[in-house]
Amino acid sequence: MATSERLPGARHATVVDVLPGAGGSTRTDPPNVDVETIKGFGQEWSAFPQTELNQVERAEVFRKYFSLIDWSKKPRRALDMGCGSGRWAVLVAPLVGELVAADASREALGVAQRNIQASNVSFVESTPETLPYPDGYFDFIFSLGVLHHVPDTAGAIGSLVKKLCPGGTLLLYLFYAFDSRPRWFKAIWRVSDLVRGVISKLPFVFRYWLSQIIAICVYWPLARTAKYLPVPDTWPLKFYADRSFYVMRTDALDRFGTRLEKRFTREQIVQMLQSAGLTEIRFSDSFPYWVCSAMKPPRPG
Repeated sequence: MATSERLPGARHATVVDVLPGAGGSTRTDPPNVDVETIKGFGQEWSAFPQTELNQVERAEVFRKYFSLIDWSKKPRRALDMGCGSGRWAVLVAPLVGELVAADASREALGVAQRNIQASNVSFVESTPETLPYPDGYFDFIFSLGVLHHVPDTAGAIGSLVKKLCPGGTLLLYLFYAFDSRPRWFKAIWRVSDLVRGVISKLPFVFRYWLSQIIAICVYWPLARTAKYLPVPDTWPLKFYADRSFYVMRTDALDRFGTRLEKRFTREQIVQMLQSAGLTEIRFSDSFPYWVCSAMKPPRPG
């Protein structure tokens, strides 16, 4: 069984135990992780630590992801599950009392520690299932673009809900299954997914350079066309119309360099959240899809 040690409020606290083959001790029970995917994200965030991300652009994207959150009610204890480079934790830290930045990749955590200077942030190497906190510890948990990269997404949601206090909020971003998109759009995606299946199995240096070629030859032309011409909402990669090339390069590696990727319909997400015992489920009406929030019911009385 894994052991851990943590000091509340310590900025450089880590849990060094959770992943077989990823720098920690071996567990006897199979963890809800794909080790190669975790390794790939560590490499991704080392290559793109987000230090070149324009602060105005970061704030714009932050508002899209966190539009469902009422910041007038300051969370006491928040968790960023799958913090990666810490690009969102940097902006959340001033808005909460205590923030835990957790990630299954030790390499990614190292990037986050270099990026985040706030004294109210601590760092933990962990999966949703191995978080070293008592049940009901957090009143706000967010996990953006993470849980569609684990084998059992519903199980990971259930593990996070256990750590959420009654009345607490869970904010997720899960890749959408192209709900309501036309057939030609889905056909293009299926081709791109075949390409991803090949590229994601290559050594990192090849994943990196091939993804950058895709960013130059696919992301940039489609995005800039959407920026300057009146294209329909179904235009591929329209989300990047006003995004920097740095974001496109990062996301191209994220998209084509990741081995495990899953997609969900809105109905499937609702079912997972309800099965985990959450209520008051809401979805953002704007891209990216699907960003959603849900509440753990308060205790009666």
